[in-house]
Amino acid sequence: MNIWCISKYASPAKYAKVPARLFYFCQEWQKLGHEVHLFTSDSNHLAQFPRSERTHHQENIEGVWVHWFKTKKYKTTASVARIVSWFDFERRLFGFKHRQLNPPDVVLVSSLSILSIVYGYYLKRKYGATLVFEIRDIWPLTMTEEGGFSKYHPLTLFIGAIEKFGYQVADLIVGTMPGLNKHVKNVIHKDFNFHCAPLGFHPDNYKAASLDNNAFVGRFPENKTIVGYAGSMGITNALEPFIEAIYDLQHDARFYFVLVGSGDLRAGFEERLKECTNVVFLPRIEQSQVKDLLAYCDVLYLSTNDSKVWEYGQSMNKVVEYMLAAKPIIASYTGYPSMINEAECGYFLTPQDGETPKEAIIRALSVIGSMSQAERQVMGERGKQWIYQHRSYSLLAQQYLAKIESISNG
Repeated sequence: MNIWCISKYASPAKYAKVPARLFYFCQEWQKLGHEVHLFTSDSNHLAQFPRSERTHHQENIEGVWVHWFKTKKYKTTASVARIVSWFDFERRLFGFKHRQLNPPDVVLVSSLSILSIVYGYYLKRKYGATLVFEIRDIWPLTMTEEGGFSKYHPLTLFIGAIEKFGYQVADLIVGTMPGLNKHVKNVIHKDFNFHCAPLGFHPDNYKAASLDNNAFVGRFPENKTIVGYAGSMGITNALEPFIEAIYDLQHDARFYFVLVGSGDLRAGFEERLKECTNVVFLPRIEQSQVKDLLAYCDVLYLSTNDSKVWEYGQSMNKVVEYMLAAKPIIASYTGYPSMINEAECGYFLTPQDGETPKEAIIRALSVIGSMSQAERQVMGERGKQWIYQHRSYSLLAQQYLAKIESISNG
């Protein structure tokens, strides 16, 4: 088949520190004998494209034909300029002369930008292609739940109309989260084809980290349980109970906490814990260093705000990275459970009667802290083995393609 994949933020290997999930799928489908074209934008905070005056570039990158368009840049993700950049990408797509390419059998549109489903539908009608609509973030639900937008805001209503249109015209709806089909059912109230294609990993990016060459060796106290957090420190990360737990445990000799990353709330957290000797804040590190940090920790922590978005499941790279580190995980997450519970490699915190989130964190830490090193290793290893068994991109790409083929042949 000839497969066209469209995503504004699909980072190809040549320009990204870590290639995007969609690029890995394109690679795997190309290896299986299909012709694959990826259409993306140079306005992408996860990749660094070269400066150019040309509006369109075509390159074969590791077997995948990549078409990247020069589009409007923006400095912050929560900005009008970012939305303008979306429209600029759509303008480039509709202006692209694709007559020199073999017509597509499959058109796959992956958010963000959700606006690209309009161009996908145009290609479906023009070429009779199978249209796949892939959702990685549920918009506009993320806008109202995480961004503070009113459900009656004009932009919310507009994005909602585009979302509903996409669900109605797609031949196959794909979600990175396992329960997206429940959300889609609430939006369009009719039967549809659905497939879950979750986040995965490429083995080349997760070769075993050696503690002998680990940059973090010697930076943390010995004979303590190192509790690590790597990621953003903003409103949506809901780290306040964790910070208060660290404060309450400042005189507990068992634990030492390492927080890595940046965000709007980091300065406030550092101020709260400035007198505590059981914690260190490190600056944001390169993606290639994350596995080294996680390898040096004994327990890993993650959290999210309570939100309707999580009712349909999570699709966080952090969960994959944590599980590959083979460490027990404590997750303050109240949404649709998956992965950690399936692998039995940690705990989704559920506060008991009368228990605060902070107290639930301290209780979970005490349980894991009382384990022997061997017991923690067994628990963490279950997560790593589960990921290797179920989440390699080669396996996910084969499952994804089989679903597309079943729809196309049907």
